[in-house]
Amino acid sequence: MEEIFKWLTAMMGVLMSLGHYPQAYKIFKNKSSKDVSVFTYLVFGIGTIVWLLYGIYTRDVVVVAGFALGVIGSWLVIFLSLKYRNRS
Repeated sequence: MEEIFKWLTAMMGVLMSLGHYPQAYKIFKNKSSKDVSVFTYLVFGIGTIVWLLYGIYTRDVVVVAGFALGVIGSWLVIFLSLKYRNRS
């Protein structure tokens, strides 16, 4: 049963982390970050870094795998939002 939860946790961590990428693509495609909350993504960005560091500290591959993609995705949205924030 423990193995099932490990795999389920890993899969969901990756899937949830991939959720940032469609937003980043939309910002890049439209060259606009209108209606994107940078504050919300800052919270996600800081949270993903903390979880990634925790995973590294505890040597938990499941946590590291899930949140490594989240760190990249959330900070990509932040970067693109700030780059394209004044465009309509």
